[in-house]
Amino acid sequence: MITLIKTNPNNKDFIKLVKDLDTYLALKDGDEHDFYDQFNKSEGINHVIMAYENGFPAGCGAIKTYDKKTMEVKRMYTIPEYRGKGIASKILKALELWASELSFHRCILETGKRQTEAVALYHKTGYKTIPNYAPYEGIDNSICFEKILILEEL
Repeated sequence: MITLIKTNPNNKDFIKLVKDLDTYLALKDGDEHDFYDQFNKSEGINHVIMAYENGFPAGCGAIKTYDKKTMEVKRMYTIPEYRGKGIASKILKALELWASELSFHRCILETGKRQTEAVALYHKTGYKTIPNYAPYEGIDNSICFEKILILEEL
């Protein structure tokens, strides 16, 4: 059974999964890892979703304010042995709901083109590709996405 909880970046399970994520990304990003790593810190992150399967921390994700209408999805990760169970989709949906509850209109995110599973997840969950936003402008390996959460009133 999958249980989702709202928490913060000080959650010990989140800290552990983020370390695992950083190790995974160092392998995937290769020589580009130092560039990406500078944008993958917990500063500014106040909203974390943890996914537990039968009490075991299986995945995580977070949102942080990008601008007054936009939250940026950060630190999405599912432990490899828990992949394929829909955990990442559930985390993403919970993050979007939380952003909506906080009156944000859209979510944006960046991932690497080599993270093919992540790219597929974002397409599957209704995210549309957009031009790379700062600080990823001009970075060939980056692909950026957005999803509109609340339509602005006219």
